[in-house]
Amino acid sequence: MALNLSQKQEVVAELADVAGKAHSLVAAEYAGITVSQMTEMRKKARETGVYLRVVKNTLAARAVAGTEFECVKDVLVGPLLYAFSTEEPGAAGRLIKEFAKGNDKLQAKVVSMGGKLMPGSDLEKLASLPTREQALGMLARVLAEPASMLARAIKAVADKQGGGEVAAEAEAPAA
Repeated sequence: MALNLSQKQEVVAELADVAGKAHSLVAAEYAGITVSQMTEMRKKARETGVYLRVVKNTLAARAVAGTEFECVKDVLVGPLLYAFSTEEPGAAGRLIKEFAKGNDKLQAKVVSMGGKLMPGSDLEKLASLPTREQALGMLARVLAEPASMLARAIKAVADKQGGGEVAAEAEAPAA
């Protein structure tokens, strides 16, 4: 069903709003995907914070104008599915990668993050970005390491200066 002008304007405005807030974008060819597979992918997208939409490339190009994804507008060719990561940068990459395993007709054509255009073959790089929880865990380990190093250094200095003698005197009975 063809969209009238006001419907097209609504689609562009909605997509522009999402693109303005998104962390990354994956545009993938979806020809040959069944309705049930697309429904499953949309369900998973909602659960993982990915905005998934099939729109005409001309509307998508207008929507990304003025955003960090403007770099993709000249390479949008063919029937494409647009996946924007709204919560975690790697979420769209992981979603497309997961569903491409079960369907070889789903192929990433364009990947974009941080204003950079990358080929679809870079999907693995995007998909391998850590989740928010993984990144926080890594940060906690990095922040905890200097404190543990300091504690080990203080213990080593105390042992070297005879900290063991202090412990022995404390155990000796008082006269």
